[in-house]
Amino acid sequence: MSILKIKLQDDLKEAMKNKDPFKRDVIRFLMSALKQIEVDERKELSDEEIIKIIQKSLKQREDSITAFKNADRDDLVEKESAEAAILKSYLPQQLDDEALKIIVRKHIELLGATSLKEIGQVMGAVLAECSGVADGKRINAIAKEFLS
Repeated sequence: MSILKIKLQDDLKEAMKNKDPFKRDVIRFLMSALKQIEVDERKELSDEEIIKIIQKSLKQREDSITAFKNADRDDLVEKESAEAAILKSYLPQQLDDEALKIIVRKHIELLGATSLKEIGQVMGAVLAECSGVADGKRINAIAKEFLS
């Protein structure tokens, strides 16, 4: 069993002991999503696959936050933000902008990229190296900054 899945189970037990229904429900929702994928694909998920699922769920929360802000639903914005904070706690520490800029610059030089037309190649190389520790939007923004 993956380390991340064990941590989720332990945190679920802790949330139940502490009578924290919000955290308990967020973890249960995530665990059910993981279980569904394991059943559908008939395999046990690795930590990398679990991280991708958490990132996808986090992205959904961020999209919901944007939509709720536009609709002036502050109550739902708070709920989604709290869920996002719990999900973020299970992701690896994200690279800061300076470290990310160094990696992007390195791949631009390695690939010999000189224009925005080559951003796809740069993005692919950087995402392969920074899987789980950098968001695609941030990578894209930095790559555009260097290539424009």
